[in-house]
Amino acid sequence: MTAMSTRAKLGVVVASAVLLGTVAAGYAATAAQAPRTPPPAGGAQAVTLTSGPRLLAITDRHVSTVAATNPAGPRTVAGLECLRVYAAAGTGVCLKPETAWSYQVVVLDAALRQTRAVSVPGLPNRARVSASGRMVSWTTFVGGDSYTSSGFSTRTGILDTRTGATVASLEEFAITRDGRGYRNADVNYWGVTFTADDNRFYATMATGGERYLVRGDLAARTVETLKENVECPSLSPDGTRLAFKEAVDADPAKGWRLSVLDLASTRVTATAEVRSVDDQAAWLDNGKLAYTLRRDDGQPDVWSVPADGSGTPTLVIPGAESPSPLT
Repeated sequence: MTAMSTRAKLGVVVASAVLLGTVAAGYAATAAQAPRTPPPAGGAQAVTLTSGPRLLAITDRHVSTVAATNPAGPRTVAGLECLRVYAAAGTGVCLKPETAWSYQVVVLDAALRQTRAVSVPGLPNRARVSASGRMVSWTTFVGGDSYTSSGFSTRTGILDTRTGATVASLEEFAITRDGRGYRNADVNYWGVTFTADDNRFYATMATGGERYLVRGDLAARTVETLKENVECPSLSPDGTRLAFKEAVDADPAKGWRLSVLDLASTRVTATAEVRSVDDQAAWLDNGKLAYTLRRDDGQPDVWSVPADGSGTPTLVIPGAESPSPLT
């Protein structure tokens, strides 16, 4: 591998420190909550991942659902503890504690029964399921990588629930950056979102202090860069747009603006949410986004905003996080 310049190393350290600080603060706030005792699963109180219209989220570190027509109303809370959750087509993924110091990626069926589990290093950060329910992905923050003085980076993996094939880290994939082959020890990935064919995906890649939107091919085990300053992409149900967080002035220390990229025109539209959104937004439908914001005391709330830049942000699920639609 080629040696990194001092400037590049500094960029990676700063970016890693900002990312770690943000996620660690959010995790600490979540972990500090005293989880309420959820109602027992079963009967009318059972949480399922079958179609709604309902919204899935985490309440007090437990999987919960609410009616999409009244998301601020009564919610059903399961006994399953998760730090991140997402579901589609009756398949769920839960990033949950394995021990006091380790975590698992757990694949769930529609009845919240565990079908697979993979032990992963680090702190849970992102989780996604493809629209078909076949593919799941996750991102964690880990320590010990030698190329950052902060000692922290990310690990992003993908699991095919049909075959069991697992990619432990996207860092194994070959990279094309700006049309040329690229390789560097500092490469990190996070925030996967899948296309409809369950083979291609989008994600964020960081290297040399820069962050890129990449398009990946699982079968070919390759990624290629598409655009800079695109983080935590989330593909719209119709496959035409990516919601993402865009660092203000390309500087994560200044916060992130929730924006939408049109894949055909590459036009970027900033949403009406002007607060800093450090989340991988979920599409409630082709017109609305859901995302988590934390209050000053660290407690989370789920908000929604139109994807076309119109309207105003709306509080959707108080005291919850990690939203996804069950439609």
